[in-house]
Amino acid sequence: MRSRVGQTIQAYARDHQSLYWFTIVLFTMGIIFGAVLVNSLPLSQKQELNGFLQYFFNSLSTQGIPETTTHFQEAFGHYAKTIGIMWVLGLSIIGLPMILLMLFLKGVVVGFTVGFLVNQLQWHGVTFALLGVLPQNLLVVPALFIVGVSGISFSLRLIKTRLVSKRDVIMPHFVGYTALVICMLAVLTMAALFETFVSPRLMQIVLN
Repeated sequence: MRSRVGQTIQAYARDHQSLYWFTIVLFTMGIIFGAVLVNSLPLSQKQELNGFLQYFFNSLSTQGIPETTTHFQEAFGHYAKTIGIMWVLGLSIIGLPMILLMLFLKGVVVGFTVGFLVNQLQWHGVTFALLGVLPQNLLVVPALFIVGVSGISFSLRLIKTRLVSKRDVIMPHFVGYTALVICMLAVLTMAALFETFVSPRLMQIVLN
């Protein structure tokens, strides 16, 4: 059983290798764009964001996250909505470019967040990004990659089935695609728990 699962994973990775490389490059471009975007912000917007950042730091160092249940619900809701949208987009032929755009924008958000922290706090910003931003994204980003690549693959299969040939049976692929999305939802649930209960403690260590 274990060897069969391993063979299935290896076959999946081999079949989708080119798509994974493409999405990784796209995500990296988003990170670079987000980091560059920090330097192009007007001084007034930088000051406004810095004021919000200082308020967040002060609140976190004194109170932590008081409403942990609410924070978890918001984090989980955001992740669930994101992969839900990606799942729906993967079910349509026209959704393929939108999935790519969502992965690119995720890269922009990560790049902008880390870039702004480093820009404002220098080495302290690097430490804060490593402990406060990176850990949960080690779960979130691969999960989004897997959902995104699966959605792109299913969308390409729809194109092949509808436009090129009608011999392929789509239902088994739909079931596999949906099951994979559900598995990644479980991973994102762990990311939301980590973001709610562990990341604030790590951030407090840096702040103190």
